[in-house]
Amino acid sequence: MSGVIEKVKTGIPGFDDLLYGGIPKRNIVLLSGGPGTGKTIFSQQYLYYGLVNGEPAVLVALEEHPVQIRRNMASFGWDVRRFEEEGKFAIVDAFTGGIGEAAKRERYVVKSVDDVSELIDVVRQAIRESKAERVVIDSVSTLYLTKPAMARGVLMQLKRVLAGLGATSIFVSQVSVTERGFGGPGVEHAVDGIVRLDLDEVDGELVRSLVIWKMRGTKHDMRRRPFDITDKGVVVYSNKVVKLKGIFYRVEEGGSSEQ
Repeated sequence: MSGVIEKVKTGIPGFDDLLYGGIPKRNIVLLSGGPGTGKTIFSQQYLYYGLVNGEPAVLVALEEHPVQIRRNMASFGWDVRRFEEEGKFAIVDAFTGGIGEAAKRERYVVKSVDDVSELIDVVRQAIRESKAERVVIDSVSTLYLTKPAMARGVLMQLKRVLAGLGATSIFVSQVSVTERGFGGPGVEHAVDGIVRLDLDEVDGELVRSLVIWKMRGTKHDMRRRPFDITDKGVVVYSNKVVKLKGIFYRVEEGGSSEQ
């Protein structure tokens, strides 16, 4: 049926409600936030939900050793080794440069992250061989911190490859605590959606919240919603709203995502 946009469920409790069912298929979403806001957990939870529901996935690791990633995912009960053995999940190691004993056992290795064409070739190979439908790049900040002027071009190249191969992707983007933007010059124009995760002090306590700034192809919730990180991952409270009072936030009941 034409005109109906296919959606990809993130599987993150409460979050899909804010997108009226999920991320439009083939969209590239920039998941942006400061340190400790939960970006990596959010993106890995999205991949794992896909894996257990028969959607292969690829994680491009630019900031962490693949061994550490597997360990961190397992701590939430997301054991990806079985999916790797079945060829349904692949980690692209763009972190170690192939150096070290553990790195020698990795199947997909980018020797030089500065070589954008090599990175794209290895990512393309991993997606094709695993038939990945979900891709996470953690984090794209690594790509544009070294070459800010090229940031948008690099993201556009990646976007073409990922969307062309049918993947629905999350680009993790680091921003400093005080920065209210999304990270990188012109990066927000190269993506289809932007979700911003924040960690703010409210009455002496740290409160996690998120806002969907944009999402091409679907209507979306426009309010700041609180979320938690539990031992099973991220949980979004789509029935609560975090209100800004001057420079203070307040969490309130109500403000349902059904507008």
